[in-house]
Amino acid sequence: MESAPPSLELDLDNLKALKILGKGAMGTVFLVHNPTAATKTTTTFALKVVDKSSIHAKHDAERRAHWEIQVLSMLSHPFLPSILGTYESPQFLAWALPYCPGGDLNVLRYRQNDRVFSPSVIRFYLAEILCALDHLHSMGIAYRDLKPENVLIQSSGHVTLTDFDLSRKLNPKTVKTLISNSTSNNSNLPLPNSKLPESHRKHRRNFSRWIPHIPESSHHMKNGFNLKKTKSARVSPVSRRKLSFSNGERSNSFVGTEEYVSPEVVRGDGHEFAVDWWALGILTYEMLYGTTPFKGKNRKETFRNVLTKSPEFVGKSSKLTDLIEKLLEKDPMKRLGYTRGAAEIKEHEFFRGVHWELLTEVVRPPFIPSRDDGMGELSPEKIFNGTGGVDIRDYFQRLKLPPSLPPSPLPSSSSKFRRNVSLSEF
Repeated sequence: MESAPPSLELDLDNLKALKILGKGAMGTVFLVHNPTAATKTTTTFALKVVDKSSIHAKHDAERRAHWEIQVLSMLSHPFLPSILGTYESPQFLAWALPYCPGGDLNVLRYRQNDRVFSPSVIRFYLAEILCALDHLHSMGIAYRDLKPENVLIQSSGHVTLTDFDLSRKLNPKTVKTLISNSTSNNSNLPLPNSKLPESHRKHRRNFSRWIPHIPESSHHMKNGFNLKKTKSARVSPVSRRKLSFSNGERSNSFVGTEEYVSPEVVRGDGHEFAVDWWALGILTYEMLYGTTPFKGKNRKETFRNVLTKSPEFVGKSSKLTDLIEKLLEKDPMKRLGYTRGAAEIKEHEFFRGVHWELLTEVVRPPFIPSRDDGMGELSPEKIFNGTGGVDIRDYFQRLKLPPSLPPSPLPSSSSKFRRNVSLSEF
């Protein structure tokens, strides 16, 4: 898929950082103002900056940064970001993306009174995330880093995924393989190219709210669940032993976020698109209970739980818990979504009544950011008056100075939540 080349001219000398939106092992994301931008729509945006002079010992971080830019340049979907512009010098590599003032799904969950979402809200966000993953898979891209911190809330209230440096291009399974798997796993499953039911096609177009709430069992019983989020570690790509597969191409890298890593990744069996459906199950569980299902006292215990433990549920079973169980099937070939991808998951009873083709037309999502969300005390108006903002080059230079000097004045909106750190192979 080809897209229009970036139109935003970036020059780090002309950009002022209002605040830090996030920091990771590979780069820092700033909320920046570009005083030379010709239009109001591109004066404020998110800028991910990689200091190449400080990442030489961090595996292949620079290569992954270039890969992320390449993926972003190919994307064209309402629930995925579009790259606005790029900048590269001997020291820095940077790219601009639309700013999402609603923060991420983890921040939004913490704002809820009980730190969890209702089933109807979960349904809305899952539907949009599912569509985004479906689009990536149709391009042959396995996302491999789904977690609440990577699901951002746009100004419209709709979601967008972020951070594609761990994604991987894979060859899809062949139709012959899909038919064979479909026959062996369930003879009643339709073939990959057969048309799905087209009910709910005709309805009014002025779709202003999310679908009516479908009653679910109460999930607010939190006895026995610690809703406080602990820090979770990101696992960087580590080469695994070479294996041979006939089910399309699989990756043997060991990647992901500790609590979201699938069993096949832990085992080193090789993996493909089904890892994203596993992560979707973990994400759904976390949205429902405020914690992930396999978190242990340490990384070794977490991975043991991933391989051997079943997810625990509170209260009566429901359509939502059934969806989670089917997504958290430890055998990827039996996992919901393995054979026919997102189409299988969309057919699950939990999504009954969802008008998939009208998701982008929902004008009243569960949460719509206010105009000043995420801006703090530094607004664009202060930048216009020359009274705010920090030079980006100066920020990275100060990081290299002795620790006795005062820290950067830029606050990070995600510092109170779990952060990503690189880990060696388990």
